[in-house]
Amino acid sequence: MVSGGRDGGGGARPPQPRRPPHASPPAPLLQRRSLAPSQLAKRKAGGEDEEEEGWQPAPPAQKRRKAGGETESRECYRSPFRKPLAQLTNGPRCLDSSQHEAFIRSILSKPFRIPIPNYKGPTGLRALGIKRAGLRSPLHDPFEEGALVLYEPPPLSAHEQLKIDKDKVPVHVVVDPVLSRVLRPHQREGVKFLWECVTSRRIPGSHGCIMADEMGLGKTLQCITLMWTLLRQSPDCKPEIEKAMVVSPSSLVRNWYNEVEKWLGGRIQPLAIDGGSKEEIDHKLVGFMNQRGVRVPSPILIISYETFRLHAEALQKGSVGLVICDEGHRLKNSENQTYQALNSLNTPRRVLISGTPIQNDLLEYFSLVHFVNSGILGTAQEFKRHFELPILKGRDADASDAERQKGEERLKELISIVNRCLIRRTSDILSKYLPVKIEQVVCCRLTPLQAELYKNFLKQAKPVEELKEGKISVSSLSSITSLKKLCNHPALIYDKCVEEEEGFMGALDLFPAGYSTKSVEPQLSGKMLVLDYILAVTKSTSNDKVVLVSNYTQTLDLFEKLCRSRRYLYVRLDGTMSIKKRAKIVERFNSPSSPEFIFMLSSKAGGCGLNLIGANRLVMFDPDWNPANDEQAMARVWRDGQKKMCYIYRLLSTGTIEEKIFQRQTHKKALSSCVVDEEQDVERHFSLGELKELFTLNETTTSDTHDKIKCRRCVNGHQVWPPPEGSDCTSDLSQWKHCADKRGLQDSVLKAAWDAAVTFTFHHHSHEEQRGIP
Repeated sequence: MVSGGRDGGGGARPPQPRRPPHASPPAPLLQRRSLAPSQLAKRKAGGEDEEEEGWQPAPPAQKRRKAGGETESRECYRSPFRKPLAQLTNGPRCLDSSQHEAFIRSILSKPFRIPIPNYKGPTGLRALGIKRAGLRSPLHDPFEEGALVLYEPPPLSAHEQLKIDKDKVPVHVVVDPVLSRVLRPHQREGVKFLWECVTSRRIPGSHGCIMADEMGLGKTLQCITLMWTLLRQSPDCKPEIEKAMVVSPSSLVRNWYNEVEKWLGGRIQPLAIDGGSKEEIDHKLVGFMNQRGVRVPSPILIISYETFRLHAEALQKGSVGLVICDEGHRLKNSENQTYQALNSLNTPRRVLISGTPIQNDLLEYFSLVHFVNSGILGTAQEFKRHFELPILKGRDADASDAERQKGEERLKELISIVNRCLIRRTSDILSKYLPVKIEQVVCCRLTPLQAELYKNFLKQAKPVEELKEGKISVSSLSSITSLKKLCNHPALIYDKCVEEEEGFMGALDLFPAGYSTKSVEPQLSGKMLVLDYILAVTKSTSNDKVVLVSNYTQTLDLFEKLCRSRRYLYVRLDGTMSIKKRAKIVERFNSPSSPEFIFMLSSKAGGCGLNLIGANRLVMFDPDWNPANDEQAMARVWRDGQKKMCYIYRLLSTGTIEEKIFQRQTHKKALSSCVVDEEQDVERHFSLGELKELFTLNETTTSDTHDKIKCRRCVNGHQVWPPPEGSDCTSDLSQWKHCADKRGLQDSVLKAAWDAAVTFTFHHHSHEEQRGIP
């Protein structure tokens, strides 16, 4: 028996097997890993080698001596393939600073890898430098409600989808929702037409078009939408153009800049050239032309025709993706410098904006179309031979039936070609969005002083004698100007009377004693008398504002004198005002809180395109030879944004040259005739008989124009039958309402002014919602 010894337990223990003295301690339980190259490669690809590298089984634990003197060994069986759930050591594990720094550096040095499987990145432009994988996608959702899709890629069959190169799949072109949400139906149609033209989808090989919508239909917004779309997208999933240029009258440069800011809200930074020295402008233009790449800092240049012509050399050194010419009817003469400078631009995509009807002169028509789509009508000689001569012959009163038929055929052929690159909608579309417009042609009798001066001039003037002899001279042109100024106010020809110029010999005696040009004296002019009443009644009975338009700055001087004497607050815009100042005064006048009552505008000083919706009454004080100029001026108040009913007053001196000019405007001209643009062109467009008629005065009529149209709805000058149904102020003047007294008038202001000097009025409304007009 063996005693328990130290255990003192007294119990027997089972016999322990003895380890041979030369035997080593037991090895940890590990499965041997294969060192075959294929297995090593697998482990390396899985990142296991990094974890296993340098791993050795843990060394045997220190033997701990038991109480009875025996030793007990504790071996470590930690596996490298399964991480412990908790820290095995009792104390906190601390790293020294060098180990920590090395660990952080190893984290930061690893390249970024997308953590989400199959992640494709955002579809927008704001990606973090990640190349999009998979099929290309459009910039905006073509299936969103209200989306304006300009291009839809052709559908692909399943077989074609497998074969096609993913990097060449065309995508939808969708107008930015920021713009498409504010576009009206006719504007959406216009944007689609413009895009199809400049991308050569309407006429293969031609990239231009003419936007000829009437005033107030939002041509500027449509063109901004076109530019923004071309600068950002195309079916090829990249921008169609890098840069665009807008060329406009100087008075509209700031307006274009403001419109871009208004509609795009800072998404783009246009460069507007509206002042500065020659060196500064050249520096800016060279910088603009040198911009390259997808993200051009200032991709839109806005410049005036005058500045463009002076600095054309800097702009012709590179290429521009798109050029837009506002008020493009300036380019109707292919011989002038502006036309030639613009035509030499390295720019295939050209858009010409003209709110006025294309003039009836066929060569002007050719110049405009040739500018946007060179060669579509052939050369000038080919056009003349193929179109102009047959059409003019067919229009001639002595033409044979064969010539008439040939002329009509050629005219139809011409229209069919041009209509592929020209879009025109009339302002009747606006009736859905704008308040009613009342247009009134007001005939005002001459005062006794004006009548005497007029008759005196007709007796003395040489042009009258020359016309009787069948001659036309340059002096007849200055005589026309003198008569037009006399119709406005005798003060405008007072200096000629003092100097006793031709036609005004002894005229000074006709003026009242003590007369001075320092005061306006409205009672000496029929039209000025009526204007004085209109302004006074408007000011005292409403909060309406008024725009006064004249062809002569001398007349604007008279308006100023009248306003000062009546204490009306006013602003004046003419050719002497800088572009920056123009934009500021227009903005201030349109503000409802501004105190200015009157805005004076010179129609020759670039009034086209101005938005004067702060006013709702406009007075055209004198007519222009070109009806387009009058139409432009009258469209300043009745346009998008106008909330009040509009009243247009066209003042004419009864029985004078002004009525003859107005008749010339309203007469339906044949294609062989042309609207007179400048007075020096008068002899080209008037026959001798018509010129003789200009130098006459009809003192007995209430309206020479009403006499000429031979109205069948009036008896003894009084309207008996109303205008035909569906007629409006765009109809022929014979279909307007005719008033020989104030009873039939709709405008209370004109009613109050009637007795001053009004003899006859034509008036009509823009659309039918005119019931209840005061």
